[in-house]
Amino acid sequence: MASSGNEEVPGRAPQSEGGRPQWPETGYPPVPPGAWVHQPPAPVTPSVPANRNDATVWVVFAFVGFLVGQVVALITVSVAANVTGNGTHLSAIENLSAPPAWYIGSGLVGLWVGFFVGPVLASRVRGTKDLAADFGIAFRPADFWGIAIGIGGQLLVALIYLPFISHLQNFNAPSTKLTGGAHGASFVVISILTVVGAPFFEELFFRGLLFRGLLGLFGATGSRARTGTARVVVIVLAVVLDGLMFGLAHAELEQLAGLAVFGCILALVAFKTQRLGMNMVSHATFNLIAVLAIASSRSGFIH
Repeated sequence: MASSGNEEVPGRAPQSEGGRPQWPETGYPPVPPGAWVHQPPAPVTPSVPANRNDATVWVVFAFVGFLVGQVVALITVSVAANVTGNGTHLSAIENLSAPPAWYIGSGLVGLWVGFFVGPVLASRVRGTKDLAADFGIAFRPADFWGIAIGIGGQLLVALIYLPFISHLQNFNAPSTKLTGGAHGASFVVISILTVVGAPFFEELFFRGLLFRGLLGLFGATGSRARTGTARVVVIVLAVVLDGLMFGLAHAELEQLAGLAVFGCILALVAFKTQRLGMNMVSHATFNLIAVLAIASSRSGFIH
């Protein structure tokens, strides 16, 4: 029997009156049962903190972590003083312009305990419980650009202070207090803490926990993030606040401006890369230059 031309043939599109294929309303051929269908990629895990409530908790944990660090630092310094037989002289040692290495080292380690506890709590309570993923602890070959950023940061800070350096008294006091009492092997230990330990723990705390918390709190990130000009404004606000708090945390008034500026640079790097790898390299380079300058002024590590 001859076909009328409008009969439905398996695997063939229904024919319109003009003889053209007439697919369903979707505009695509029907998919036979059991055929492979392309599925859209799985959604990317949302960034944390996921909303403003979580971000608020992160900022609170940042302050808690800072306070914990201060308390633990007092404890570790006291323990170190007693171990070294300096327990009765601790008050006098605290006021020295160049405290001994055990005092500096124990204080740094105690402070970093708080800098680590804050992020851990935030990740566990209002994160994914994956510390590296929540705070972007990852490294890429491109992070070596952080060396240039660290060098540039030191040059920028030098330019900022150039017009005022002759009017500042004890401008190098913080560096002297950090390493002035350390010599030989103890200087090497303090240098390692400064170049390796400080960049890791401070970036995890300031650019991982605090900065990401501020971004979420101001609505720059999260499920209901701002858009357009409003988003730019709150990002700038978070960068400036993070840099300022970074500077204030060092408790050095004369160096506040330089540290705050470098903190802002590091916050911008963290926002751009969404990781902390380049930040840690930049921070380590910045500190290394300072340590090398001190070593150079002493004509070497051994004094």
